[in-house]
Amino acid sequence: MKQILLTALTLIAAITANAQTNWSLDNSHSNVKFTITHMVISELEGNFKTYNGKVTSATDDFQNANIEFNVDVNSINTDDEKRDGHLKGADFFNAEKFPMMKFKSTSFKKVNEKNYSLEGDLTIRDVTKKVKFDVVYNGLLKDPWGNTKAGFKAKSKINRFDYGLKWNAAVEAGGLIVSNEVEISLNIELKKN
Repeated sequence: MKQILLTALTLIAAITANAQTNWSLDNSHSNVKFTITHMVISELEGNFKTYNGKVTSATDDFQNANIEFNVDVNSINTDDEKRDGHLKGADFFNAEKFPMMKFKSTSFKKVNEKNYSLEGDLTIRDVTKKVKFDVVYNGLLKDPWGNTKAGFKAKSKINRFDYGLKWNAAVEAGGLIVSNEVEISLNIELKKN
């Protein structure tokens, strides 16, 4: 009887230790932004208005969490409707055929107290490539309504040509109208489910 009780307690402890906590994205307190260099001399910023994500983690420090994130390409906003229409078209995202950008993590590792390295597969159009984000974990707390929240800032750079977003033109002084390199910045607030 003692052995059965010990086995049962060990099994319960193992199940509890491997319990996963689900987190959902708080869209009203998050954002997805990007920056490119325009005509070699300035930067242009934009964002996506519609996105969703989920995180599953066994610990509150999020070490080895599983992360999935989707962005609706049709929600692109650069404060210029004509430019947004061009970006949604075949020269860039081809949003009619490929309406979603998708990210799925392959690893999320703690570098030090607040800094993490996030790696995963980013799919834009019909191309999937490995990408790495530098992530700052801003902490965990309970909001005034009793919800547990966690905050992160993630940054990366990609080459848009790698994903088939190849439209460009040269400027008279040399260089390209739109840089190949795109900076991605996400401010994320999660809510524990």
